[in-house]
Amino acid sequence: VQLQASGGGLVQAGGSLRLSCVASGFSLGDYAVAWFRQAPGKEREAVSCIDTSDETPYYYYADSVKGRFTLSRDNAKNSVYLQMNSLKPEDTAVYYCIQDLDCNRLATLVPFGQGTLVTVSS
Repeated sequence: VQLQASGGGLVQAGGSLRLSCVASGFSLGDYAVAWFRQAPGKEREAVSCIDTSDETPYYYYADSVKGRFTLSRDNAKNSVYLQMNSLKPEDTAVYYCIQDLDCNRLATLVPFGQGTLVTVSS
């Protein structure tokens, strides 16, 4: 059972990146998936969450990324994607993904793993 975040890199302010969260050993489509980020010296922040278990999909976006980041999922590829547009230097952080039953526990979830580093230059 493994969840791997990837797709980070160095980009100039205003640029875009797409992060991927790929699961192996279980069906990611059965779960909500949240993205967190942590910048040096700052607290971990819940960036977004997607829950498609109900008829009406639920999406959460932190105010800091609303309108710039978009979640999507491809169950056939066992993946969730975070499209990040109009990136700002303050988006620089290590980004992690984590699965959960829903998006109601973002305040208590603790992502683990290596994450993927996003660096936005000014």
